[in-house]
Amino acid sequence: MVEVRSHIRFLLNGDDITLSDVKPDETLLDYLRLRRSLRGSKEGCAEGDCGACTVLVGRLSGGGLVYESVNGCIRFLASLEGCHVVTVEHLNGQGDSLHPVQQAMVDFHGSQCGFCTPGFVMSLYSLWMRTPEPSDAAIEKALQGNLCRCTGYEAIIRAARAISSYGKSANDPLALERAAITARLSALRDGARVEIGSGKERLVIPADVDDLADILVTSPNATIVSGSTDVGLWVTKFMRDIAPAVFIGNLEGLRIISETDGVLSIGAGVSYTEAHAVLSRHVPALGALIDRIGGEQVRNMGTIGGNIANGSPIGDTPPPLIALGASVTLRKGGERRTLDLEDFFIAYGKQDRAPGEFVEAVHVPLPGAEVKFAAYKVTKRRDEDITSTLGAFRLELAHDGTVAAIRIAYGGMAATPKRARAVEAALLGKPWTEETVEAALAAYAEDFTPLTDMRASAEYRALAGRNLLLRFFAETTGFAGPLTISRYKAA
Repeated sequence: MVEVRSHIRFLLNGDDITLSDVKPDETLLDYLRLRRSLRGSKEGCAEGDCGACTVLVGRLSGGGLVYESVNGCIRFLASLEGCHVVTVEHLNGQGDSLHPVQQAMVDFHGSQCGFCTPGFVMSLYSLWMRTPEPSDAAIEKALQGNLCRCTGYEAIIRAARAISSYGKSANDPLALERAAITARLSALRDGARVEIGSGKERLVIPADVDDLADILVTSPNATIVSGSTDVGLWVTKFMRDIAPAVFIGNLEGLRIISETDGVLSIGAGVSYTEAHAVLSRHVPALGALIDRIGGEQVRNMGTIGGNIANGSPIGDTPPPLIALGASVTLRKGGERRTLDLEDFFIAYGKQDRAPGEFVEAVHVPLPGAEVKFAAYKVTKRRDEDITSTLGAFRLELAHDGTVAAIRIAYGGMAATPKRARAVEAALLGKPWTEETVEAALAAYAEDFTPLTDMRASAEYRALAGRNLLLRFFAETTGFAGPLTISRYKAA
């Protein structure tokens, strides 16, 4: 029998926090500003886009303590169970001096109106703690999720380069107190389930994955909240009622990555950041794609399983996973079933998931050295933007240069992530030549009838989708011209 308690426990800066009056839709940002008067974190966009609300959240993972930047505006308070929240107010330097990150921002004029500044400071703090001497590319990646409308970014980047000249990250309180914080967080782990409120104000934090399965059997219509990068917007933008809500971000059993017989199994709770290292090693194109999903705060919160379970036609991970032939395991109670990922998506907003069933893991066959694979994301701006269309391609050629096997999948071209089966059929068994590819382009009209929305017109999507196949052909046949432009490589 699982022990149940009616309060959450976490650390806020240096304080131990115990709360029993938590609503399912209460955000961390509202708690900080309204209940704690910690107003350095700001609300700019309320959708995890501008970074003004950035704080650090530390959690125990794999026996260690990991700090990550997150968006407080869409992070729910209940998800902080067993974590350490660090806000900009907690930063301090030696004696009466500013913290090195803050002093660098002052000296290099990295702030003007100041509204966004605390968020930039916290993102740079997170980077500095893990990479004291970052490259410009690393700095820009760390700041993908922070927007500034008056200072411009060059002064902030100059400040980021100089932080270590003001102090050493090894002497920062978060480094010096790491063992003590780890012990305090470990003491909060009592293996209990948390249940607070009832009816429209009920929230549950399962003790483990088996407990989650039991909870969903009795509450099959509960909202499952993992990284909240989607569910957070349901609350802040659409004012949706998410209760009863089941928060699963604490479940280590859903954060397991393993490899067996050439198949990589990724737990549904694995974040984009956690998946990046292993995926970029085995499938480099997926590492590059993950780097363009949201900003760093979103990648630290959002999960692979959540991106699949949400079923969005513009979700970034389903098309490449479908192209790779991935499957997904669903669980209800003690029973599991595994199906091809492409079959999970039935229609717009409808997935093959019964009430009480949840995504437990996704299984990705790793491509061999002979396989050519690519994934291309088309957006209005390069970083931190939602997909207009995304194409993924997996190709195997026979010894005679003909197409032995090909899988093509798209997002943003239909009501669900979808295979381009007519295009595949037009290519299969044919020579992998420009003439073959050009002839196959007509088959796109059989596979897709894209829509027009704020991100792209139907005509643009149709043209871009066809052009992505041409790009894939060029990349796989040694085209000499530049297909991507990087100012770091160009320099």
